[in-house]
Amino acid sequence: MSDIRYRRGRGFAADMAVYNRQMAPDNDQELTQLKRNLIRALKEDITPRQRETMLMYYGQGLNMREIGQKLGVDKSTVSRTIKRGERRLQRCLRYGAKGLLES
Repeated sequence: MSDIRYRRGRGFAADMAVYNRQMAPDNDQELTQLKRNLIRALKEDITPRQRETMLMYYGQGLNMREIGQKLGVDKSTVSRTIKRGERRLQRCLRYGAKGLLES
């Protein structure tokens, strides 16, 4: 056994972030394309209710119970709405990424 001790927690996460930045190839164009596709998918491909709940959940940091109270629905309905929106976004971005890889 070696005597190497690995850092844990925030220190480890910070070390890994630096390592990833140094080792990763320059992918600014791909990230820019992905961000553009994500914004487009949020505007065009999900329903207004999904967009509203996802923005409350991810953007405002509200939990599902709080969102349900604001919208007047049960928290399980909020959870279902968010999951369906996430799946729809994943499908849209997956097909967009396939086109990016082929070009």
